Amino acid sequence: MKSVDISSLVRQNIRILKPYSSARDEFQGPASVYLDANENPNNTAYNRYPDPHQVHLKKRIAQLKKVQPEQIFLGNGSDEPIDLIIRAFCEPNRDNVVIPMPTYGMYSISASINAIAVKAVNLTSDFDIDLNAVEDAWDKNTKLLFMCSPNNPSGNLLSADKIKHLLETFKGVIILDEAYIDFIEGDGFLPLLGTHSNLVVLQTLSKAWGLAGIRLGMCFSNPEIIRLLNTIKPPYNISGLSQSVALACLENENKKNEWVREIKKQRQILNDHLTRVPQVEKVYPSDANFLLVKVKNAHRTYHDLVTRGIIVRDRSNVILCENCLRITVGTEQENKQLVDALRQL
Repeated sequence: MKSVDISSLVRQNIRILKPYSSARDEFQGPASVYLDANENPNNTAYNRYPDPHQVHLKKRIAQLKKVQPEQIFLGNGSDEPIDLIIRAFCEPNRDNVVIPMPTYGMYSISASINAIAVKAVNLTSDFDIDLNAVEDAWDKNTKLLFMCSPNNPSGNLLSADKIKHLLETFKGVIILDEAYIDFIEGDGFLPLLGTHSNLVVLQTLSKAWGLAGIRLGMCFSNPEIIRLLNTIKPPYNISGLSQSVALACLENENKKNEWVREIKKQRQILNDHLTRVPQVEKVYPSDANFLLVKVKNAHRTYHDLVTRGIIVRDRSNVILCENCLRITVGTEQENKQLVDALRQL
């Protein structure tokens, strides 16, 4: 078992912080009269504050993900736990984080907002981890290492063996973002939570579950890190509406699985069609619900598609992604419209 002294990594002021205690923290359970939280007493279905710890929702997620509720933190999307982890562990203007690039941009943005230096390390030409570069980048003030697998915008899984190697050698906390994990076979890195105290896994209901609009991110780690995040989070960070919608949706896992199968089917079909489009130079392998596509002139192609009412993402300004478009896998009809438009350009 790889054990890291988590408390020694935490910022001193956070380590001694006494968390805010809300009315719903001080009393839990049913009652007939609630006069403790300065709520409107008139029943609107949502006049009461939501459960600040999302107990029922965490129990359901724990069942689905085969973890314990104490290993779960829920956030306003994955962006909230990303920000909270940085604030918990990194001392402004002193500590730094290592981020292999290209990847999800909010890791760097959140670090910069919190005055934390970013040590960017390029992925390899096939978008995998460059172990030597990563290990050369960190120093005694490196608290966090961010990785995304399947990666965004490249779409590929990072090498599991390389991730495991970093889990064994890095002395800080590793955040592994698995936002697209539902589109691969297997459980990702959740089974390693019990053997690596420095591992944090991020997942989401925004992709496969079709719930991007409720902004619910899932953060999994050892109970010590989860308690830390609960200490510094806003008291009611997940609305009652979001909790209700999530609970209802999670009861229909079969529908989610059906969507995933169809998206993966359409991904292959879209891949096959795009490889036959003249201006497409390369379609990168994908384990996610999107494709990274290199074209002859990404900027012009993007704007030509916009004029036809088709919106993709121009990633040309991202390292290693020159003249690349990121294309989400849509419905069969949407994908056909895209391919037909590209052929007409």
